[in-house]
Amino acid sequence: MVKQERAQVTRESIVAGAAAVFGRRGYGLASIADIATESGMTKGALYFHFPSKDELARAVIAEQHRRTMAAAAEAIEEGRPGLETMVLLSAVLARQLLTDPVVQAGIRLTTDVSLFDPPVTEPYQDWLSTSEALFRQAVVEGDLRADLDPGMLASVVVPAYTGVQLLSETMTNRADLLDRVRDLWTVLLPGIVPPSEWERLRDLPELIR
Repeated sequence: MVKQERAQVTRESIVAGAAAVFGRRGYGLASIADIATESGMTKGALYFHFPSKDELARAVIAEQHRRTMAAAAEAIEEGRPGLETMVLLSAVLARQLLTDPVVQAGIRLTTDVSLFDPPVTEPYQDWLSTSEALFRQAVVEGDLRADLDPGMLASVVVPAYTGVQLLSETMTNRADLLDRVRDLWTVLLPGIVPPSEWERLRDLPELIR
């Protein structure tokens, strides 16, 4: 294995270890010593790749965001209608939150806005842009009320989803996450779908399994 490949493997091991510690303890209680132990590295090796805990947390967020955006791109490439794709994306992220420690840690870090200066906004900006584009597509397809502004709707749905998953984490350690995301769409859809299309689209929340 060449030097660059070894360095990349080391970085990936450190990020995975950091995600495990941040996911369990949060940013404030996580220590570099804990992360080094979890990663199987010395503190010196860890500091060589990440000079501070802040940079390490940002690396976890970046990897989480890469994974969620890759999964979103796969779902979008299936070519489904915009509103259906949006519902399915919420299920994709929920399943990642249930199964992927890096995604769990990255989301936990990004939802605590007091941790970073400047704050980490790129993940939210990308989700807002993706959601707005899908809602614009849904308007063209006739699945979304034409009088609703897609950007405004995205700015409501994205934080609503964030709140739902945070409450699920707090109350049940995400055991009911898929149910709560399904409930979110059950509440939202009657207000955003044209009445003429309601019977056709009312079962979209059932895609979340």
